[in-house]
Amino acid sequence: MDLDLVLVRAFAETADRLHFGRAAEHLGISQQALSKRIARLETLLAVRLFEREGGVRLTEAGERFLPAARRALAAGEYAVAAVTGAPPVVRIDTWGHLYAPMRTVAQAAEALGGVRLEPGPGRDWPSVARSLLNGDTDLGFGRVHPLPDGGDAGLTQRLVRLEPVDAVVSAAHPLAGADALRPADLRDSTLWCPAELSRLDFLRRFGDEFGIIRRQDGPNLGLDHLVRRIRDDASCFTLFPADAPLPDHAGLRSIALTAPTPLYAWSLAWRESYGHPLLDALLRGFADAGRARRWLEYTPGRDWLPDTDHASFAARQTDRGRAGTAAVRYG
Repeated sequence: MDLDLVLVRAFAETADRLHFGRAAEHLGISQQALSKRIARLETLLAVRLFEREGGVRLTEAGERFLPAARRALAAGEYAVAAVTGAPPVVRIDTWGHLYAPMRTVAQAAEALGGVRLEPGPGRDWPSVARSLLNGDTDLGFGRVHPLPDGGDAGLTQRLVRLEPVDAVVSAAHPLAGADALRPADLRDSTLWCPAELSRLDFLRRFGDEFGIIRRQDGPNLGLDHLVRRIRDDASCFTLFPADAPLPDHAGLRSIALTAPTPLYAWSLAWRESYGHPLLDALLRGFADAGRARRWLEYTPGRDWLPDTDHASFAARQTDRGRAGTAAVRYG
């Protein structure tokens, strides 16, 4: 049986949105044309793919067909790229933008050869999770943590970097002259959080772990705003990845944290039912960059990870011999 990828794409877009009108709009065709394509595919396969009464939903056959349909579409795109010479495209959404996630992606991309990464409009982990599940992006990169109400069900993640974080304080802060600090030394300071604290899982867990009672949060207005906020308030501190560049160090101190050193966990995430044809190459690229730059060093007692990140690291170590790097499944 020869499958027409035009029909398969019509099915996949409708399955992602479960709404004929929105799927047709995304494809740039009329709803009538979309319905005809779906009907033609159902005739070809001799099964019903959608139930249409009481709202659009996949049948059991549609559920079984969807992962294979996505793989077929991705393989078709890869085949076209191979013939035309155009580098294959991988859509990647990042989050945690104040911490400059593209630094790490760019370093890993050096090992990826002809792969072209197309950054997407990711805002935070919940929004990227939805984009992955809807098929609007191929890969996510940032700090992954379990989402409430099963928002990450069906997603898989792989830990690729553990980055030490420093305490950033004003030059007028009482601890500004220290060469290094323990997290507990900051208990009399106020943790500044550059977004609603409910959205900043790492900072919330850090504060809980080390007894940082005073916390303030505010809107995320960019890195310059964060720098000014810390510089102008000698009672505050924030956390910042040790390798990430601050735009202006004047009036600031970036102090290493020890005993223990908090680590920020960067991970790749993708939909379990769909692996981009270049996924294995991408994972190898991140693994090669990680080995060369010692991205995954972790010593219990010396370093600190939130419980969820520690579980990801432990799973990675367990499966490393089989898969090179571990995949942790959510949902």
